[in-house]
Amino acid sequence: MPKKGGKHTEVGKEMQAQCKRAKVEAACSPSLMSYESPESLFGSLISPIKEEMFFREYWEQKPLLVQRNDPLLAAYYQSLFQFSDLKELCCQGLYYGRDVNICRCVNGKKKVLNKEGKVSYMQLKKDFDQKKATVQFHQPQRFKEELWKIQEKLECYFGSLVGSNVYITPQGSQGLPPHYDDVEVFILQLEGEKHWRLYKPTVHLAREYNVESEDRIGSPTHEFILKPGDLLYFPRGTIHQADTPLGISRSTHVTISTYQNNSWGDFLLDAIPGLVFDTAKEEVVLRTSIPRQLLMQVDIADSTKKLSSILRMLADRLENTRKLRSSDMKKDFIMNRLPPCLGNDSNSLTPGGKLPKLDSKIRLQFRDHAIITVEPDQENADEIRKEMVYVYHSLKNRRETHMMGAEDDAASEEGTSQTHGLRFPLSYLDALKQIWSNTIVCVKELHLISDEEKENLALALWTECLIEVI
Repeated sequence: MPKKGGKHTEVGKEMQAQCKRAKVEAACSPSLMSYESPESLFGSLISPIKEEMFFREYWEQKPLLVQRNDPLLAAYYQSLFQFSDLKELCCQGLYYGRDVNICRCVNGKKKVLNKEGKVSYMQLKKDFDQKKATVQFHQPQRFKEELWKIQEKLECYFGSLVGSNVYITPQGSQGLPPHYDDVEVFILQLEGEKHWRLYKPTVHLAREYNVESEDRIGSPTHEFILKPGDLLYFPRGTIHQADTPLGISRSTHVTISTYQNNSWGDFLLDAIPGLVFDTAKEEVVLRTSIPRQLLMQVDIADSTKKLSSILRMLADRLENTRKLRSSDMKKDFIMNRLPPCLGNDSNSLTPGGKLPKLDSKIRLQFRDHAIITVEPDQENADEIRKEMVYVYHSLKNRRETHMMGAEDDAASEEGTSQTHGLRFPLSYLDALKQIWSNTIVCVKELHLISDEEKENLALALWTECLIEVI
């Protein structure tokens, strides 16, 4: 992020106009987040900018700055995370590297000042005050319920994992050098002020994090101050840096990020193997041997013509059948995302109410937290594996390990990398689609042959808390 100091220039004509419009409209907009639906939550996050305008003009294209000057919203943002929260959190057993990084930008490079083992609040505050170090707190939604609520709804909205980090930087200091990220970024300014500079991407929609040198990035395209209640969005690949101005005791902001490894390229890598496998059952060209010694050759350019013709055949088949399914990306998302934020209403995650019977009317619960996939039977690996229907859900995921990665030993030991869900014969697919696509369904009208199958399907979904009887 930014370099220490720097002249605070104006935003630029386009950003100025945007900010003025935002300030005027914010005065008559609801101040706090709306949790009625994923759409309403996202709408309140970017308010007063409209959703349609955001995706038409900003998403993956250019930064958006919303300066609201709204005391109510500023107070709400401050409640999401404060510097004072660190003292209590350190008592819960935080570790350097895993939970907290202590760093500072020195001569255009990131200097990590982490100690070993558990984080001591007194040492952390000493590094903050005396070394002017930035505190980077990883995935605060594990501890702060309001951030859990926000990010869970955003994961429903985007259909992609949503992570976050809190950055607390003392005055006259900068935590990170100029860099770009591989995620879409939303910045919420919580405390104090932060001076930001954004630069034209050197890699549009970048797929990896990278530090850029000052002599390579040129002059900022945008420069501004974020204050509590303000929002900043920028696409992946946007080069940025930020510092806390002198005279401001500290700056606290939370970075909410999404859409990592969620591009068309990633989807093709996930879906094409299944398409090739299915097509090879019917097209002999895909079962024909590759030339002798092809794998031993340095240059296989002679084979590209053959591969090109096969790819064109696959494209034609896909266009005619439109049968392309993702499995690994779907499972990775549902397996690693946040569970529903239910507050004190924990009973909602245990089966309750009436048992579903043949004459019951049922409806889907937690629609945004469950997916249906068709895959080879995972329980009969040694036999000819027929296709089965799997219903995966995130209702039993653990918030405490959200976005913490496989290096979290506790997560591995407790099996949080497992998928949760149900397995059905392929003949159940139409009935499952029927439940997913209708508001209310009568069990006896499910698209299954026998009444016993209908009741069994409803009971299985009810046991997993995926449906309720009305």
